[in-house]
Amino acid sequence: MSSIKKSLSLLLVLVMSLGTFLVGCSGNEEATTNEESNKSKDGGSEEVVELDFWTFWGSETRRPIIEKIIEDFNNSQDKIHVKHTYLPWGDIWTKELAAVAAGNPPDVIINDINTVRQRADKKQNESLGKFFEQDTSIKEQYYPELWNAVVHDGEPYAVPFNTDTRLLFWNKDIFKEVGLDPDQPPKTWDELQEFAKKIDQKAGKRYTRIGFLPRHKIGPDMWTLNATGHGNWDYENAKPIINEPKAEEALQWVYDYEQQYGDDVINAFKAEFGQDQADPFISGKLGMVVTTPTDAFTKIRDFGNGMDFGVAPMPEMEPGNGHTVWGGGFVAEVPFGAKNPEASWEFIKYLTGPEAQEYWAVQNFDNVANIEGSENAANSSEFDEDSKRVFDAAITNMEHTILTPFPLEAPDLNNLVNPEFEKALLGEQTPKEALEAAQKAVEKLAESSK
Repeated sequence: MSSIKKSLSLLLVLVMSLGTFLVGCSGNEEATTNEESNKSKDGGSEEVVELDFWTFWGSETRRPIIEKIIEDFNNSQDKIHVKHTYLPWGDIWTKELAAVAAGNPPDVIINDINTVRQRADKKQNESLGKFFEQDTSIKEQYYPELWNAVVHDGEPYAVPFNTDTRLLFWNKDIFKEVGLDPDQPPKTWDELQEFAKKIDQKAGKRYTRIGFLPRHKIGPDMWTLNATGHGNWDYENAKPIINEPKAEEALQWVYDYEQQYGDDVINAFKAEFGQDQADPFISGKLGMVVTTPTDAFTKIRDFGNGMDFGVAPMPEMEPGNGHTVWGGGFVAEVPFGAKNPEASWEFIKYLTGPEAQEYWAVQNFDNVANIEGSENAANSSEFDEDSKRVFDAAITNMEHTILTPFPLEAPDLNNLVNPEFEKALLGEQTPKEALEAAQKAVEKLAESSK
């Protein structure tokens, strides 16, 4: 009997030991599984870094495109995983500043190129200088005007993503109708006005078609910039350069041009404008327009019913004056205090690299900042002949395109200049008075900021 008890006791100890062993094995197996899930494909045990990427691209057109780029990046490696957070245009940057102040910003954000230096000066974005030092040739990938706009105190604080320019579009069928050569656009302001008068069409006292309106799609500052070849600020000498003779001539030209119709006629005519098929250029109410290639061509493509159109640089003030136009754009940057700047930099390099930039350019028909990506897009098999023609014109026009970043010394410059220009075009003061008033106002602002 005692031998039986002894045998049972040994068996119980064996079962308990086996149970303990199995539990231990089970625990080790689970730990191994968790560890394997955090390993990269190259066998490392490094955990995947999660990045939160904020954009305002939520439309049915653009959201799938940016999310495909993100997906491609995520699939290209296994150390970083990016998620996309969409925030509306009116909210994204307000919420970003609040997140920066709270110490919990996103990892990467799309922001305005013309205000990079303001954010750098206020410590709202991270310097990318230490990453740039690892490969200084990166800046050669981007159009110089765009790269210069992201540099503050010698260091880049963002990387250019996309941009724009302005081109002249004209309706070739209307040109033929009024006896103009459909393949010869106006090259100067005088020719522009001469061609426009031939295109004008009236029914009684009412205009049913106008050749060109100087302030449709662009503002008076575009005309002063085209005339002078520069914006309203001298960045090298940190001072306003608003009150110049050519700028005065430009404002006077716009005023005189519009007065041949009168404000009432123009306002009544513009009241009939709409979107898509009702866009005045698409519907044949305007014979010519200066605007961005993305705006004009996508409407022609989608709603123009095969419109025969031309595209060329904006006419210059006079022969030899230059075809200077304004450009803007957006950047990818790392908000100040972001937790994973190294991983953010890797994603930004991909986002602004040739492959992603080409995809964005082709799918959006958008000017991108990366030169190689832009040139590859121009040769894409997905573009038809009209697409290639306009895209080539946009790329070529980058040599005439300048940026005017908000100066640190006078960030509210435009809010002081634009009202004075508007008064001149309303006839409330002369162009010379407007320019003098704007010059003094900005000088005062710059002096007060010292």
